[in-house]
Amino acid sequence: MGKYQDDVTLLLKYVGGKENISGVSHCATRMRFVLNDPKKADQKAIETIPSVKGMFTNAGQFQVIIGNDVATFYNEFSAVSGIEGVSKEQGKNLAKQNLNPLQRAISVLAEIFTPIIPAIIVGGLILGFRNVLEGIEFARLGGQTIVEVSQFWSGVNAFLWLPGEAIFHFLPVGITWSIAKKMGTTQILGIVLGITLVSPQLLNAYGVGSTAAADIPVWDFGFAQVQMIGYQAQVIPAMLAGFLLAYLEIFWRKKIPESISMIFVPFLSLLPAIIAAHVILGPIGWSIGSAISAVVNGGLTSSFNWLFAGIFGALYSPLVITGLHHMSNAIDAQLIADFQSTNLWPMIALSNIAQGSAVLAIIFLHRGNKKEEQVSIPSMISAYLGVTEPAMFGINLKYVYPFVAAMIGSGLAAMFSTIMGVRANAIGVGGLPGILAINPTIGGGWFAFTIAMLIAIVVPFLLTIFFNKRGILNKAEAIVEMEEELAMAGVSSSDVQEAFQEVENIKEMTELFYAPADGEVIDISDVADPVFGTKMMGEGYAVRPTTNEVYSPVSGKVTSVFATQHAMGLMTESGLEVLLHMGLDTVELKGAPFSIKVREGDVVSAETLVATMDLAQVTAAGKATDIITVITNSDQLKELSVTTGQHVAKSEVAKGLTK
Repeated sequence: MGKYQDDVTLLLKYVGGKENISGVSHCATRMRFVLNDPKKADQKAIETIPSVKGMFTNAGQFQVIIGNDVATFYNEFSAVSGIEGVSKEQGKNLAKQNLNPLQRAISVLAEIFTPIIPAIIVGGLILGFRNVLEGIEFARLGGQTIVEVSQFWSGVNAFLWLPGEAIFHFLPVGITWSIAKKMGTTQILGIVLGITLVSPQLLNAYGVGSTAAADIPVWDFGFAQVQMIGYQAQVIPAMLAGFLLAYLEIFWRKKIPESISMIFVPFLSLLPAIIAAHVILGPIGWSIGSAISAVVNGGLTSSFNWLFAGIFGALYSPLVITGLHHMSNAIDAQLIADFQSTNLWPMIALSNIAQGSAVLAIIFLHRGNKKEEQVSIPSMISAYLGVTEPAMFGINLKYVYPFVAAMIGSGLAAMFSTIMGVRANAIGVGGLPGILAINPTIGGGWFAFTIAMLIAIVVPFLLTIFFNKRGILNKAEAIVEMEEELAMAGVSSSDVQEAFQEVENIKEMTELFYAPADGEVIDISDVADPVFGTKMMGEGYAVRPTTNEVYSPVSGKVTSVFATQHAMGLMTESGLEVLLHMGLDTVELKGAPFSIKVREGDVVSAETLVATMDLAQVTAAGKATDIITVITNSDQLKELSVTTGQHVAKSEVAKGLTK
């Protein structure tokens, strides 16, 4: 009889039985189930299983936290259930069946755009700079743009088209290549397909709106004509064509013998995909765009234009994802021709700002994450200059909730702008520089647009932080990782509740906490980590160490030592639960820089050397070396005090806590 036979039998029953399991795997501490019907999992019953320390659902997988002995548990589960495990990657693919259509769409977009994000960021920054050079008429320059008065900057602007707008003009090439890469098909075929969508022989997509139908070139086959229209910056036609190519290649690979597949598979896949893209898929995309344009035009001229403004402002960013936002240029041009100004473009500029502000909030929440800042900071700058693709595809869609926060802020700002009668004299200048295109004499002018910009800055920023802290629309990955770390330490929600009961009747007393190392004491809110810094784990403090030795911050005993040696659990004599965490994100280092000097059950004091941490090795791995002391049941604290910003030696009093 196995160690966990009773527990695995119960777990098999409570997840809905063998017939409800599509796939199962495990990681360092968790069983990962892909369930055919997640609703059949009886979570309350699963909580009663002794080996289970918690559970949650993430990315379509029902994950049950077991702890360090999960490998043994998994083997016994396989023996009892008769279910062979799948790889982690296979589990992720199976898990997609439990995602709703929106989650699947976002997942697909993320997978497709991730490889081309660096190019989008570069193109966005350069295009934003070109907006300033050629799109803003400066009063000091006699109402002219920079390129109109300077030959040098005119030359720079023309040259920067190559790396700037090129990425957006030829975006379909990147998309079709990325789809081929994702689907495991021939990548060069994806590139060729993309080139056929943006060939110079075709009428540029940007010029379709201003070209009369009779002037659009066609391929004349005698019995039928096909318009020669390009799909520059268009996402939907490129994605449809890319997936069609991939599925055709996969189909023909199965049907055609390998000896002649090199000849016939590419031909029978590429040619039909190109024909379909220009005859069926492309025109469908334009039809969708035309329908949207008609709705926009009707909304702008209705008596409920303020309501339409709120809706359009919120939905403009999703239009950018599809590439259909270019259709608004034709509407703007017509409005300017008829009324010498447009109230549509100000809303577009505000949407740019809102996306940038949501990224700014992510930068604030994830401050210290150097790797992410390489994407987030230039993305924010690009959005504030009017190009939002890097911000959306690089950051906001990745986390979902900042994208929604930006949509809400954009909608409110657009509604205010429309109510105040703000109108633009021209189009092309988005983001913060967009104020220079606003007509100062119509409606609220510059003053009203400035307030609208403040709405587009403040609302998305605050909403992104609010959604993050409340776990709305997205469960932060950092929290998931922290749950895993707690599980590794044997700490569950029920353990915390029991600890609360144990200390509830303890009389008020003062508990002294000490510096675990030589260094500077900092407030826990200054720790560059979204879980520790926002006090999700509880109150505490941190020390930025200058030496490798780590001492106990309390007098008490060791309750647990993490397998990865980067953290340990401690219990004070008064019942406070303490997590000593060495470095940020150092769980990824798998114990390499650490050496634990104590064992579970050891009695410790401020003079006890509990571990060593190789600061040079941690820093070389790109991780912060902050040593965090967190009281995980800090709700039991009545008062606390800390003096930060000073250098302390190990074992000096760092905090006085009153229980």
